[in-house]
Amino acid sequence: MVDFGGWDMPLHYGSQIDEHHAVRSDTGIFDVSHMTVVDVAGPDASAYLRRLLANDVAKLAAPGKGLYGCMLNDSGGIVDDLITYRLTDGAYRVVVNAATRAADLAWMNDVATAFDASVTERPDAIMLAIQGPRAVELAVPLLPPSLRQEVAALEPFGCAEADGIFVARTGYTGEDGFEIILGEDAGLRLWDAAVEAGAAPCGLGARDTLRLEAGLCLYGQDMDTTKSPLVSGLGWTVAWEPSDRDFVGRGALEGEKKAGIPVKWVGLILDDRGIMRHGQRVVTSAGDGIVTSGGFSPTIQRSIALARVPGDAAGVCQVEIRNALRDARIVRPTFVRNGEILVEQDSD
Repeated sequence: MVDFGGWDMPLHYGSQIDEHHAVRSDTGIFDVSHMTVVDVAGPDASAYLRRLLANDVAKLAAPGKGLYGCMLNDSGGIVDDLITYRLTDGAYRVVVNAATRAADLAWMNDVATAFDASVTERPDAIMLAIQGPRAVELAVPLLPPSLRQEVAALEPFGCAEADGIFVARTGYTGEDGFEIILGEDAGLRLWDAAVEAGAAPCGLGARDTLRLEAGLCLYGQDMDTTKSPLVSGLGWTVAWEPSDRDFVGRGALEGEKKAGIPVKWVGLILDDRGIMRHGQRVVTSAGDGIVTSGGFSPTIQRSIALARVPGDAAGVCQVEIRNALRDARIVRPTFVRNGEILVEQDSD
């Protein structure tokens, strides 16, 4: 057990590697109740979120849809990355990170003062993630009959709610699956039933190696309030149109874009001995960069990393590990998705 954002969280339940492989090959279950669930409602709920977020909730043309994006400060830095779901015409659910809970809620409430919209934290909610190629097969029969058919048919980022249980086809592992928000008693029953049905209990360690292989950012390492989405591999989440939508941080992003983005977001695969870690120097022919997340990939069986490097960097590079330069390659920042290795493993 370790401290994580003020929560006592399991690092693993016995073997981090076994848990990682269980999610890639079968099914794993994570208790992610440390995540902060916030409901937004009111006549101005949509207008408020269109101001608050760099992505545009107007894309959610109907209830039952969700989208990923960033909440920015006035200088374009990332306050948090989050998922927003449209529940009904005037109600949304936002799921933010645990470590940024206090800052997120303060910022959300501050922006909300200009709108007729309520921001309500749901501290009573349990959140479970069931992930893996067999997640649908395993999870759907454990849900109430009123939800089963609709949940089985959900597309990625789709959501459904009935009988006090909210289910979204989302996750943080690069595999298929669901994130489920429900009450305490129902959450405990669902956990026990999922484990009995064959889902492997998984901790923070496997969650981190899975998200790293999938090329998913971790707040506080790959991004923070000093970095914009444009230098964090998240430029695709910024909805520039319509041009008159004045979201928080838009002016700063437009200025950054106009000046030219000097760095880019890449993946690294190590062709040498060692393990790449956050903060290590990356040496390229175009100049130095920095590792933002790194570790050992159980699927690829070598060290991989996410990094911020000069915009012209490409091909081979070196990473400074314990005062020695180790050979690595710059690759696309997605290593494994849906059980498939997406990068060339051999340097030759």
